[in-house]
Parts: sequence; C-alpha cells; structure tokens
Amino acid sequence: MFTPPPSLAHLSRPSLVVDLAKVRRNCAHMIAKAKANGVRLRPHLKTHQSHVVGRLLRDLGLGAATVSSVSMAQHFADDGWNDLCVAFPINLRELPQIDALAGRIHLASLVDHPATVHALAEALHHPLALWIKIDVGPRRCGLDPSQHEEIIALAQLIRAQPLLRLAGLLTHDSRTYGVSGAAAVSRCYRDTCQRLNEVRRLLADHGIAPLEISVGDTPSAALVDDWGEVDEFRPGNFVYYDLQQLAIGSCTPADLAAAVACPVVGLYPARSHAVVYGGAVHLSKQSQPAMPEIGLPETHWGAVLRPCGEAWAEPIPGAWVASLTQEHGVVHLPPEILAQLEIGDLLLIAPVHACLAAHALMADTHYCGAPPGAVEA
Repeated sequence: MFTPPPSLAHLSRPSLVVDLAKVRRNCAHMIAKAKANGVRLRPHLKTHQSHVVGRLLRDLGLGAATVSSVSMAQHFADDGWNDLCVAFPINLRELPQIDALAGRIHLASLVDHPATVHALAEALHHPLALWIKIDVGPRRCGLDPSQHEEIIALAQLIRAQPLLRLAGLLTHDSRTYGVSGAAAVSRCYRDTCQRLNEVRRLLADHGIAPLEISVGDTPSAALVDDWGEVDEFRPGNFVYYDLQQLAIGSCTPADLAAAVACPVVGLYPARSHAVVYGGAVHLSKQSQPAMPEIGLPETHWGAVLRPCGEAWAEPIPGAWVASLTQEHGVVHLPPEILAQLEIGDLLLIAPVHACLAAHALMADTHYCGAPPGAVEA
C-alpha cells in the first residue's frame, strides 16, 4: 500500500502540507546569504501568507517584510510585524485603510505616477514611505529606466510632500522566471543592478540622495552569489520553493518544503491514471513543460512526491498531474505505484507554483517537521 506519512492520516480533503524543518533550513540559508552580502533581507510573505511561517522568520531575526496587498499587510501587522512594504501599485480606493495602517506600523508602498502622489498627499494623516517602481523589462508596472525626466519629476514631487518619504528605487525582475541556470539568471540580475544604479546616480546628480535600491526575485537571490550594489532583497518563494524554481535551477528536490495532499478517489490502471480530489481550485491552472531530469516527460500541473518519514522525499519519476478540472486531478502513475494505491489513500503533489497553492489552501494548511509544541497557528 502506498502509505502517506502517519502525521497526515487525518486529512480528509485537499490540504497544503508544510515541512517546517525544510522551511527553517531554506530560510536560514537565505538569511546567511543576505548577511554575507551586507544586504537587508525583506522576504515576501505572499508565498505562504502564514502566521506560523512569519513567526519562524522573526525567530530567525528578521523584522521587515514584503506583502502584495493592503489586506495582507493588515493580516501580518495584526501578528506583530511592524515594518511592511506593500510591493504593489497603490489602489486609491484603499486610501483610508492605507492611512490607518500607516498610523500603526512603518509602512511603505510603491508609485510610478504623479497622480498617485497627489492623491496620497491629500488623503494621508500619517507618514508613508514610497519607492519609485522601475520596470527593467517585464512590462508590467513601473517607469522605464530611460524615462529620466519622469523619474526626476516624480522623485521631486514625492520629496515635496511633508508626510511622504522617498525610500528609493524598487523593481521585480520577472525575466529570471523565463530562463534557467545560474549563468542566465545572473545576466538578468547584473543588467537589473546596472540599470537601477544608473538611475540612482542620475537622481544623486540632481540632489536627490541618499536613495536605496530594492530588488526581489527568488531565482536571483538563490543563484547569484554576489548581490552587488543593492540595499534590499525581497525574495518570497525561497521559503517553500516549487517545481518552477526547480526547473530554473534555484533549488534541489530536497528543498521542496510544501506539497498538496490529495485524496485518491479513482483508480484506472488501463489508462495509467489515478484521479484525486485536488483540482485547479487547489493547485491552480499553472502548468510546466517537461522536466526529464526528474522523470517528467510531459507538460504537467504537479509532480508526485515519494512519502518519507513524516513528510516526503524526491519526486517519483514518471508520476505527474496530467490534467486538471475544477476539483479533479488526473495523475499519471507508473504501474508499480498504481498497484500499491487504494482508493482513499493520499498522494502528495509538488505544485508548479507554491504561492498560488498556498493562497488557495490557506484554510487547509497542515504543518509537519517541527518539534511538538513548536507550531502555533
């Protein structure tokens, strides 16, 4: 029988399972790397959105963090975080909530348009730090580094507002998610650092200094050893890692710290398939190309992990999520694994994108790999 770890035997529906021993190891490694580079680590909490993991990060000595929404900032402020950056364009419909939160904690956010600055200046009663968002290539949000006049004017406008403080220049280089290997990621990162430092020097030449540079993506944080002339790094996915990071080369299978436990509801040996209660609403619809290096020869929506002790070991070659609908997951399995399975067993699925799975399963999260009494929800 393909037996799940004993600590998971009580699970009855799709659940995110977090191995806290692996989380602690992943976090400790990234914290040590930041210290070696003399760079402030401001981890992005959107990956896990968990008070348990947030407290673990604080226990390891971190006091500043990144979030992706005002509601997420409120969630973590309520649990004791006092220095948060909402790394998302300011939503002017949330100005009352932003102002209230700025009255409770050290709050920062980002802007790329003067209209936002004017609205903040009129609405705020509490201090707010602002980062100018720079777009180094993803073409999502931010000013292009070549927009010198716009950047200078925006910086001057922010500095003219009594309750606004210009912290510096911020970017997220998602280009690193489209390449693989340390050399390719490093080329993206060096380009990012060069362009941001050119903008910082431009602003200094216009009397706007000192300013910090904040960057944030897990592939760069994991694969680049020398972080160069930056002041702050904001990776998030390194806490759990996932198949996307594994394909890039940011981690090894041993670093995968989150899995989705899915009950088996159907067995179809003639098709080499099992069906699990675990679909797009649990794993997301994000897929991944073939990963032959770990035995996944086709496009997949997750990999099956081998149970081990109280958690799991490496992905099982030839075992992957072949398709998803809303609640169903169709899982391709080798014959020897199918022969061990019974309806009602659990399969542990490594998600393609852990952040999406963690968000979908916030209400159904189980922690393992920690000493008794060490976890408080």
